[in-house]
Amino acid sequence: MNTAIDEATYAHYLAALIAGDRETCAKTVQALLHAGTGVKPLYVELLQRAQYQVGELWEQEKISVAVEHLSTAITLRMLSLIQAQTLQGARRNRSIIIACVADEFHQLGGRMVADFCELRGWRGYFLGANTSVEDLLQLVSQRKPDLLGLSLSIYFNLPKLIAALDAVTAAYPDLPILVGGQAFRWGAQDALQHYPNTAYLHSLDALEERMAACER
Repeated sequence: MNTAIDEATYAHYLAALIAGDRETCAKTVQALLHAGTGVKPLYVELLQRAQYQVGELWEQEKISVAVEHLSTAITLRMLSLIQAQTLQGARRNRSIIIACVADEFHQLGGRMVADFCELRGWRGYFLGANTSVEDLLQLVSQRKPDLLGLSLSIYFNLPKLIAALDAVTAAYPDLPILVGGQAFRWGAQDALQHYPNTAYLHSLDALEERMAACER
């Protein structure tokens, strides 16, 4: 079931998130799971939306960086809570590697994508923040994934993404690469035109479409 999340529930969750009230956030997520709310609405309409709003409040200097960091930590705990209660079903013989490029320390989006893939039955290898090109190439060699996902949150780190794309496409020209993150709000997509096997991932719907294509 993919029940939509109403505005009152979202507002209640957001207020608890900003207040650092992890218990109330967890109770809200658990109630939504019990009501049959699907993983995608939970991720997109609750966790992602709230975290984006927290980021906007920080940019507007309405909350401190400490509050933003605490919100991120709580959101990561909510991802673990959702995964623990919904991870089930047959596993497909597919895998994806997700990594934040070098000098990228905003790992929430990448973690969310990796968990979502796991919940769909894929094996998700999440390398976390600040992944060097060398470490990335080593794991691709070892795991031979069906897809590679790279996260870029800070536009000024675009050269790090380009370096990773250059190295991976040179070593594995047939490996499909998906890229995403907040940096693409500022035009980073233009840099992808030189990489025909690389696509911008703008939503979980787009991710599902790529996963389905691999499964066929």
